[in-house]
Amino acid sequence: MDSSMGMLVAVPAAVLGAAGFGLATAAQQRATKEVEVTPTLSPRLLVELFGRPMWLLGLVATVVALVLQLVALTFGPIAVVQPLLVTGVAFAAGFSALMARRRPDVVILLGALCCAAGLSAFLLLARPVPGAPHESLDLSDGLPLGIALAALVVGCLVYAAVVSHPSRVLALALATGVLYGVTAGLMKVVTGQLQVGWTEPFAHMALYVVCVVGPLGFLLSQNTFQQGRLVSPAVAVITSVDPVVAVLIGVGWLGEQLDTSPAKLAGECIAALVVIAGIVLITARGSHLLHRFDAMEAVGARPTGPAPG
Repeated sequence: MDSSMGMLVAVPAAVLGAAGFGLATAAQQRATKEVEVTPTLSPRLLVELFGRPMWLLGLVATVVALVLQLVALTFGPIAVVQPLLVTGVAFAAGFSALMARRRPDVVILLGALCCAAGLSAFLLLARPVPGAPHESLDLSDGLPLGIALAALVVGCLVYAAVVSHPSRVLALALATGVLYGVTAGLMKVVTGQLQVGWTEPFAHMALYVVCVVGPLGFLLSQNTFQQGRLVSPAVAVITSVDPVVAVLIGVGWLGEQLDTSPAKLAGECIAALVVIAGIVLITARGSHLLHRFDAMEAVGARPTGPAPG
């Protein structure tokens, strides 16, 4: 199949995959509010959620979205597919509003699109050049980066445990994004090993680390959705951090090279600022809407208008 025909498959698959991820996020966030709040990383949360129809809908949507992502990556370049998948932030905001039976808030959607646009630009500018064959890699080569990322995750969890400020949820989202990014980076290694042979991944540590880090990331994402009143800021942080960490793993461990020309670096910095601006916009607008709805509920009025997101 030529590149133009491949794009005809990859682009719709990526957009539908983003919609699937958005639906899954909105459904899971809504389901987590229906069960008792559990301690962070407690498996009991998944046990209680498993019988919830809304959560099962989110689980099915996640599986379908992953299949569509795989199809998109099979027929299209990652530099095109990943930016399209980032639009899942906007889809999550839209589905969350629809489930709340309120119209989506234009400002929150604008912030979500800023995150998607900024991250898309960053990924397009930071496309790494492949390094050593994945089957020849030693997991210990990435130990310094692994320690740094582990310290960041632990720091976020400690912050979320000792602080009652709403920013604790963003800390949980940051930790989730790091775990998702590590999973994505290691899965890239595992898929490279599979090209050598079906049994090759079992001879290396990467597969076993994925089997631990991946489920931990998923469980932490459910904690994040349950403990936060807003879904959009958390999704924006998770979606933004995930691919950035994957790029760091590619450069810091897989031996990939980035274009460090001044123009590219300047563009990447600007793109990062756009992402940060989008997250700030979403968080500020969502907090404003929540305060407004809380005030209306306090006086017995029925909240109207756009959903907080």
